[in-house]
Amino acid sequence: MSEAPQWIDALAADDLPSDDVIGVAVAGKDIAIYTVGDEVFATDNLCTHGHARLCDGFLEDHEIECPLHQGKFDVRDGRPTCEPAIEPLHTYPVRIEGQRVFLQIG
Repeated sequence: MSEAPQWIDALAADDLPSDDVIGVAVAGKDIAIYTVGDEVFATDNLCTHGHARLCDGFLEDHEIECPLHQGKFDVRDGRPTCEPAIEPLHTYPVRIEGQRVFLQIG
């Protein structure tokens, strides 16, 4: 029997960038956390096309652009929105409790 996904403390809410992206290591995974207005999203930090870190990319609205080949993904659901990216990113549920940001990993 597999374990249920767990909520893991990722970072302080004060460390979230305003309308930008930050890379964090959570439970042995490289994760990109995005803020768009008052919403927070999380995906794998590695582009599925060029193996570049998305936290080094450009965030505009809900779209992150890979810094290597300019593929783009929707940070809400991980779907690619611009070639050469064609494989979606894995996304993680996010919740904010008090002054901490938690991700559901598993």
